[in-house]
Amino acid sequence: MIPIILMALLNRMQVDASKHCPHHCLCFDSSHFVDCKGHNLSHIPGNIPHGTWILDLKHNDLTEIRAESFNALWSMKILILSNNKIEKIHLRAFQSFGFLEKLDLSHNCLNSLPHDFSASLVSLKELKLSSNRLEAVGFNSLQHFESLEKLDLSHNQIVSIERAAFRGLSRLRYLYLQSNRLAMVNNGFFFMLPNLEALLLGRNNITIIEAEAFTSLHTLNILGLIGNQLNHLKFKTFLNIHTPGTHLQLSENPWICDCDLQRVFGKILSVRHLHVDDYENISCAGPWQLAGYPLMSVDTQLCVAETATVLVITVTVLVTVIAAIVMAERNRKKNQNKNWNDSDSP
Repeated sequence: MIPIILMALLNRMQVDASKHCPHHCLCFDSSHFVDCKGHNLSHIPGNIPHGTWILDLKHNDLTEIRAESFNALWSMKILILSNNKIEKIHLRAFQSFGFLEKLDLSHNCLNSLPHDFSASLVSLKELKLSSNRLEAVGFNSLQHFESLEKLDLSHNQIVSIERAAFRGLSRLRYLYLQSNRLAMVNNGFFFMLPNLEALLLGRNNITIIEAEAFTSLHTLNILGLIGNQLNHLKFKTFLNIHTPGTHLQLSENPWICDCDLQRVFGKILSVRHLHVDDYENISCAGPWQLAGYPLMSVDTQLCVAETATVLVITVTVLVTVIAAIVMAERNRKKNQNKNWNDSDSP
């Protein structure tokens, strides 16, 4: 009986809402929800009720967001635009969204963001931009996101990040940058992010991490660097992370297993607030004799082998030097005896 009553109420809400509901959409007055997903819409409907809190436009054929697309929707809190074909967001496209809290633009075709992108989105807490074609991250597009807590930029084509591009995001807790094309982590990338808890940089092309890159991240819990192109690390890079506890993810990199790498990992593992979560999955890519071997199975042997090699070389050099000295001394005595014999002859 109860499910039947609920269904009847739901149908009644749809009927009442349909008086002011866009074609192909479902509107629910009691929840302020407008559902327009999956109808091959090429334009945003123009008669969306002004009191809408949640608007779902995913799985359509939208290609752009114009300045007039969302006029006077001042009450909007959640906007879902994922899985469309959006290539461009015009200036002032989100000027009505002073109270918007969640914006999903994932799985579109954006290669850049307008410089005023964040200007009206001062209440935004979650922004999804994953699976687009973004190539760079700049300060101008992000500077007004003072309430943002979660930013997903994963699965793009990002090759560059402007120095201190995230400095206006003082409340940011989660930053996802995995599966991009970053080659280097510079000192200024993550400046002024006092509340950042998770930084995921896996599946990039990172070969270099500068020593001060993570220094300002005092609340970092997770640092993901899985699947990059790292072959060596500097201990100072991680020693500069001053947190109560940070979990590191470092597997699936082409590590060159030598004594220097063993020392770095040995120091990292000895620091109380640093935890390498996937240490048992870290394997060697070189030298060829160790390729494929887990680092933990050979790490104690690396410095021993290197020390033994140094000792062998040292002993060899020492023996060679001693042999040369002995030979020189023999030749000196031989020449001296010859001179004496020559002086004794008539």
